[in-house]
Amino acid sequence: MIPVQHTRTDRPIKTACLPACCLILLLMGGCVSHQHVDYSPGDPSPSPHKAGQKPYVINGRQYQPLSSHEGFVQDGIASSYGRDFHGRKTSNGELFDMNAMTAAHKTLPLGVWVKVYHKRTGRDVVVRINDRGPFVGDRIIDLSEGAARKLDMLQEGVAAVRVTALGYKNGHGGGEAEFRTPVNYDSGNFTLQVAAFKNRSNAYRYAEELKVTYGTADVQESMVDGTRFYRVRLGRYTSLRTAQLSHEAFTKKGFPGNFVVAVE
Repeated sequence: MIPVQHTRTDRPIKTACLPACCLILLLMGGCVSHQHVDYSPGDPSPSPHKAGQKPYVINGRQYQPLSSHEGFVQDGIASSYGRDFHGRKTSNGELFDMNAMTAAHKTLPLGVWVKVYHKRTGRDVVVRINDRGPFVGDRIIDLSEGAARKLDMLQEGVAAVRVTALGYKNGHGGGEAEFRTPVNYDSGNFTLQVAAFKNRSNAYRYAEELKVTYGTADVQESMVDGTRFYRVRLGRYTSLRTAQLSHEAFTKKGFPGNFVVAVE
């Protein structure tokens, strides 16, 4: 599946050309702190082929869920959500329970368990990802009220944390929890999509410019709702993790809208 990147103009976005206020909004991904992403029918299964692994768009920004949790560690700000969402459907189809040990994350596979470590207090909590969010600022995870209470962060509202992916729980018996790792989906062919054009000449011209600097770039053509798009891709990778690291590096180089796609 190839995600669609919609552009308002026929020129790739460059951070150097954006006013400061626009750049801030671009990096924040809008002003929505939490928003349900409906993949119906939902499924907390670890399979990357389930609906919960499909890319989705919030406030015009595209998010590509990860195929694997392996090696995932992330530092940032945690927030929480509770009564206002209690009883509503989460992104994997469950009803949100504000007292359950669950959380929302933008890209981790639904169903994976993570450890959230509070950097200031040293407390930690283990939660299951069953929803998408938060979509504001530098927040990386939205904890249920119950999980936030256990982490002792309700009074301050937000907290500096480290999120470490653990895996998927084996069974539901008592005793110490054991986590398993699903089939490794890291191997494959991947590239980065860095821009999308409606004008063919502009797309191929931009790809040639990228080749001069980065060595590898091409254009993929496709039809979306009757409109032909020319997607410019950069790089070739045989490891999803390597591609994701390159995504982060190219974001810092001035390609804020780039994302990883799988290719045949």
